[in-house]
Amino acid sequence: MKTLLLLAALLPLTAPAKPDLTQKVGPTLADSGSAYYRFERFELDSADGRRHYRIDLAVPRRAAPVAGYPVLYLLDGNAALAALEEDWLEEMDERGPPLLVMLGYATDLRFDVEARVYDYTPAPQPGQPLLEDDERRRPAGGAAQFLELIETRIKPQVEARQPVDRRRQGLWGHSYGGAFVLDTLFTRPQAFQSYIAASPSLWWQSGLLLQIEQRLPTDTAARLLILRGGDEARPRAADDMPSARAKAMAAVPADAAPQMAARLSAYPRMRVEYRELAGLGHGPMLPASILPALRLITEENDR
Repeated sequence: MKTLLLLAALLPLTAPAKPDLTQKVGPTLADSGSAYYRFERFELDSADGRRHYRIDLAVPRRAAPVAGYPVLYLLDGNAALAALEEDWLEEMDERGPPLLVMLGYATDLRFDVEARVYDYTPAPQPGQPLLEDDERRRPAGGAAQFLELIETRIKPQVEARQPVDRRRQGLWGHSYGGAFVLDTLFTRPQAFQSYIAASPSLWWQSGLLLQIEQRLPTDTAARLLILRGGDEARPRAADDMPSARAKAMAAVPADAAPQMAARLSAYPRMRVEYRELAGLGHGPMLPASILPALRLITEENDR
């Protein structure tokens, strides 16, 4: 059954802001402890040795169902771990808790800017060398390689540690991470069953994702939740972003996200929801979008 819900969440008004890319992770629930989850970690490197991953698992204290835990993979794992709140985990414990896999980087910062730019952004052709923009010139376009790493190296290690229900796997990401979520859905839809794209950077490469969207088979069966902050639509000052980014943003309609949701909701086996969180800018959308993602991955337990 397909659905398209255009909702505005009643959240406190917050000034729009960008994520602080220099902020350290700081103490998290993994340090203080949770009554509902325990935490474990493993690390690995990219095939070329240039990126170093830290994978944090939040494992429910409740025993796994016979089929295994539903699992939610979260990009920007350092920041996602820092955002987790105990009352969210208590709610998950009551609903039938998912295993949480936070895909982060081996750094004390919440974001490894160089690594995430490369890992989360698609290229017009997989493997094609690409730069973020003419001003910052960070290597980009490695989304296909990162997805292959998730599928062939990270998922097997997770499943070797914990019982996972492969029929109930979700992927969450914010900003560039939201772009990666959509690129994964469009190019490898069988990788996950639920996709949560928060504030996705649809302007990337002047709307490349709108072209990649056309690759999605019309018989795809998946759930998609696109979240956006109500304040993200406000115009930003020209000096608040690189000129190349401003030009790319201008090439994509301001309502590209709800338009995409409307198109995909016409697919007979897709369940699509677009939701705006009132009063939130781009940065605050990262923590605000995690609880809706957790609720989505546990939705089947509520039926």
